[in-house]
This record gives sequence, C-alpha cells and structure tokens, in this order.
Amino acid sequence: MSQDQTDGGGSGTAPPGAGPPDYPELPEYAERVLDVAELIPPGRVMTYGDIAEWLGEGGPRQVGRAMALYGSAVPWWRVVRADGTLLPSHELRALDHYRAESTPLREASRQAEGHIPRIDMRRARWDGGTGDSDDGARGPGGSGGGPGREATNEGGLGDGGRGGPGGPGEEAHT
Repeated sequence: MSQDQTDGGGSGTAPPGAGPPDYPELPEYAERVLDVAELIPPGRVMTYGDIAEWLGEGGPRQVGRAMALYGSAVPWWRVVRADGTLLPSHELRALDHYRAESTPLREASRQAEGHIPRIDMRRARWDGGTGDSDDGARGPGGSGGGPGREATNEGGLGDGGRGGPGGPGEEAHT
C-alpha cells in the first residue's frame, strides 16, 4: 500500500493548507454497495456475495473492491467473508465492533492461530428484511428476495475511505 492511501500522510498527500484533494466522483456501483452496507443492522452481517446478489450485478470481488476503496465511512465490519473469518489485518478493530454490537461469534479453537473467533454466520447473517427472521424480504431495489444463504468463494478486501480513495486494502486502517 502506498503512503498516499493512508491517513498518516506521506509523499502522496497535499501540503497543509492546500485544500481537500480532488477525488474522482464515487462510481455508481460503489455507491450502491455502500448504500446496502449502511442498511445492515448492528449485530448482523452480509457477505460480499450477498450484497452482489441483492444488487443483481457484480460479484463478491467487485463488492470487496468497492468496500476496500470507499467503505470506511460505512459499517465495513458488517460486510464479511462467507466463512465468517475476520478480515486479515482488521481482526481486532472488527472484533471490537462485533462485541459492542453483540454480533454472534464462534470462539476459536485453541489450535487456531491467534485464537481469533469467527462470526457465527448462521445466527448473524442478515437477509435484508426488517425483522430478525430469514424471511427473504425484498432488497432496496425491490427486485426480489433477499440474498441467498449459500456460502460462496469470496475474497474479502478491507475498508476504505468513502468519498475518495484512501482506504486500506492490505493494511490496517487506524
């Protein structure tokens, strides 16, 4: 990750007093992904594939890319991998959010590296409905049932900075 993608300044940042950087307009697909992420209630999660299915376009990797580049202004920790593993290099920050929101977790076995728990996907996964049940409610576009329940091969990326590039893809964002 380059220095200009972090909050910490560096060679790619404008000098003090130079005004805000000139960010390109947020892509329409990324805006739609972020809108869905903002709908996920505290204590619940959706997978990258769930969001792609809800939107009816793209796939898990496209959703992950949008979250990596623009997702830091939304509850990024609620968009997860299908297997419930926590996002590499974001585990501790996400875990703080999950515990504060009472997101169902499965404790890690003693053999697991770092003993980091996983999200209990069966209990935490949100279908897009207004209640807690898996009722297949319509998504924001009203285009049909909520996201499916099948686990997909999803490569999660991280969170990022909504409104312009600058979020982490590989490194923790502090």
